[in-house]
Amino acid sequence: MSNKEQAGKYPFTRGVYPEMYRQRLWTMRQYAGFTSSEETNRRYRHLLKQGVTGLSVAFDLPTQIGYDSDHAMAQGEVGRVGVPICTLEDMEILMDEIPQNEVSTSMTINSTAAILLAFYAVAAEKKGIPLEKLRGTVQNDILKEYVARGTYIFPTEPSLKIVTDIFEFCGQNMPKWNTISVSGYHIREAGSTAAQELAFTLANGIAYVQAAVDRGLNVDDFAPRLSFFFNAHIDFFEEISKFRAARRLWAKIMKERFGATNPKSMMCRIHTQTAGSSLTAQQIDNNVVRTAVEAMAAVLGGTQSLHTNARDEALALPTEASAELALRTQQIIAHETRVTDAVDPLGGSYYVEALTNQLEADAKALIRKIDERGGAAAAIEQNFIQDEISRSAYETQKRIDSGEQVVVGLNKFTGDEEQIPELQQIDLSGVEQQKTRLKAFKKKRNSSAALDSLSALKVATENGDNLLPPILDAVRSHATLGEISSVLREVYGEYKE
Repeated sequence: MSNKEQAGKYPFTRGVYPEMYRQRLWTMRQYAGFTSSEETNRRYRHLLKQGVTGLSVAFDLPTQIGYDSDHAMAQGEVGRVGVPICTLEDMEILMDEIPQNEVSTSMTINSTAAILLAFYAVAAEKKGIPLEKLRGTVQNDILKEYVARGTYIFPTEPSLKIVTDIFEFCGQNMPKWNTISVSGYHIREAGSTAAQELAFTLANGIAYVQAAVDRGLNVDDFAPRLSFFFNAHIDFFEEISKFRAARRLWAKIMKERFGATNPKSMMCRIHTQTAGSSLTAQQIDNNVVRTAVEAMAAVLGGTQSLHTNARDEALALPTEASAELALRTQQIIAHETRVTDAVDPLGGSYYVEALTNQLEADAKALIRKIDERGGAAAAIEQNFIQDEISRSAYETQKRIDSGEQVVVGLNKFTGDEEQIPELQQIDLSGVEQQKTRLKAFKKKRNSSAALDSLSALKVATENGDNLLPPILDAVRSHATLGEISSVLREVYGEYKE
């Protein structure tokens, strides 16, 4: 480590802020979404009372891929893995009694990010909260959907265009909003190594910045609102080093490749989630320990925001009690361990510095391979990134199956017959309630106004205009998520793997 490297200064290896947690703790988020907006809202308000400082919204699969709850493609999936949001009314219920100008809200949404952002913005607008007061993040990272997650809708080119529409609109109207959370989390969950997570995430980040620059945007106008989302896995020192390497690499990329001059454009600001793939359905109390170790790695690595997984998430959505315990894990780290007293407390450790340098070198080598293939989008089209992840996932599974890689309670130190704990149940009556509310919403709206707004959106899409203004108008006219997505599908077509 260079003696010149300091927290808060380029290349930010030691942290993006000079005082780090001595001045301000990371944002403590808990990710949640249930069958109904009402139930999810109740969980959010409970978590806020328990000390959560930021909300994180989980949407159901139909919402993520642009279908209303009453669509045939949504059957059996409504409310399964998150909350269904089809209308402005759904979003208003979700945010009821939540001060949107005070609470930072992160939304894990990608192909329909522009629509959900519009719902959120108009819900705030109706409370009298101006757009410039809103704080939060849309994930808006479509490239990783093609390699690791699968909730894409449109081909890569129009998808990248929508990403940059959000950059441009928020830069002009929502200065406190993070316009993207470039996500390595799902890449790691799909089976990548730490170096691959680092490389593929930053390569995607390069693609987004290049698309915005090609659009004519000034890098220092939009780059300060870019953020990243990484996994905190169980290899403690490797994970700490990964966060440090990410900051140094991204700072150099922004300065040297894109000519950024604003130090904020060079900051790799990170949200972290503990590793879902490290959790086991066997001996689920072991997951509390895993999450604590992973959360500590994220904190020692200098994250700006953190979600801790709950003990029962290998089996179901977390119960209120297990979500609260996951939050308490963060609070104990923050307030009892005193690890927040020092900035980059492991900086200077020969082992951590060596790992940081090695991860940086390995990631740079992979980014070069992606550049040689024409960039991240082209590497995805050529299946290069998917193949690399699949190979790593296969090798890991082989080591677990053979017992070479120990997973306590799964392939070693297994106990007697497992006791299934009380799990969070999906409220199937909530599905019917959601469909009934959607039907009533469509019935009571001004249908001609909704149709006119959708026609205007189609024209704007065909003309290549920024889509945020016409999507906002469509939301104000009570068009649904599915209807707006349908217009975009009609113009852009759908991506076929």
